[in-house]
Amino acid sequence: MTFRDLNLKKPLWTALDELGYHTPTTIQAAGFNVMMSGRDTIGIAQTGTGKTLAYLLPCLCMWKFSKEPHPQILIIVPTRELVVQVVSEIEKLTPYMNIAVGGVYGGANMNTQAAMVLQGLDILVGTPGRILDLAASGSLQLKHIKKVVIDEVDETLSLGFRPQLLRIFEFLPVKKQHLVFSATLSEEVEDFLANYLIDPIKVEAARAGSPLEKIDQAAYNVPNFLSKVSLLNYLIAASDPTEKLLIFVASRALADRLFEHLQEQHEGALGVIHSNKAQNYRFKTVQDFQEGIVSILIATDLIARGIDVTDVACVINFDLPENAENYIHRIGRTGRADKNGKAITFVSPKDAELVNAIEALMQKQLNYQALPSELTLTEELLEFEKPKLEVPGKMLKLPKRENVGASFHEKKAKNKKVNVRYNHKKAMQEKYGKPKKKRK
Repeated sequence: MTFRDLNLKKPLWTALDELGYHTPTTIQAAGFNVMMSGRDTIGIAQTGTGKTLAYLLPCLCMWKFSKEPHPQILIIVPTRELVVQVVSEIEKLTPYMNIAVGGVYGGANMNTQAAMVLQGLDILVGTPGRILDLAASGSLQLKHIKKVVIDEVDETLSLGFRPQLLRIFEFLPVKKQHLVFSATLSEEVEDFLANYLIDPIKVEAARAGSPLEKIDQAAYNVPNFLSKVSLLNYLIAASDPTEKLLIFVASRALADRLFEHLQEQHEGALGVIHSNKAQNYRFKTVQDFQEGIVSILIATDLIARGIDVTDVACVINFDLPENAENYIHRIGRTGRADKNGKAITFVSPKDAELVNAIEALMQKQLNYQALPSELTLTEELLEFEKPKLEVPGKMLKLPKRENVGASFHEKKAKNKKVNVRYNHKKAMQEKYGKPKKKRK
């Protein structure tokens, strides 16, 4: 099948030809007619299989020109990087269509984004928080929305955007089509979707959790941080310097720590990205990695879903992710666009349960390799790796209180107040022995 076999508009065919896109991926081919039918759709496919194009093509095919300046299509994504990526994909697909598209996200000037929205848009792409801010301020009208797309819905919910999504749905019209896409579909996500989608059709391009067949996976048992650094330097030295290496770590602090250990040896070829970095820095680092200016990129799981980087030769899991699903998203950054990829995972003794969860999800065991004979390991532990010894403290038992009364004590007589109607005549009688008459 080619894109010519899909019922696309001619301007889209022309744009796809110019982009060199000829053959649709499984999710693009399987989901097209379902979404074109107008039914609510849940698309499940692995990272890197073309989910973005899968929902953009039917949305653009069904779009109709309107004189109303308000958007007809709303695309909700979890990160600002993904906003930029989706807007870019729409612009690539619509050079021959008169479509206005804009992206909004937190961390940027809201007034500037509000002005852009008020100028008129056909498609709005944004993160939940900023979409809600604009809608609540009155700058964004959502009553004309015909299609709502939630991309990476499980990540959107896991980042804590559920309240914002619920509020956004209050601004939307009742009659609309929902297109929901993700690489995994947890029980939490299914419960959320059950309340909003009407008899949805599920389109699954591959079993959720299955690794891409084009990715060669390997694992090494490595005891600690410094030993991991030594192995990482060995692997980098053995790789082609022109190839892109994407290194995942567990936290922002570890990303910065690893960058400091590698910076001197790989200066100029090394980059780091995580949510604490400034927005412009993140965009520039990703662009430099995409263009090959930076060939080694250290990242947290933010990048596993947030950006689209091509030609990644190898993904290295310096640390294992917090859950098994994120392992699939990480390794999905390589082995894309009909190319073979490689994923290497460093496993430490504390990772036994995580490894079991990953292997159970993939229904496949990791392929452990022997450490290189020339590699020198160390038993030295950094401060954050050292076990914290908790000294059990003996709880002091307070003596039992005796002869204590209730917490309520009677007021003194002078402080007691009784609401009694004042009788002037009676008061004068008690004071003077006879009632005191007023002077005439």
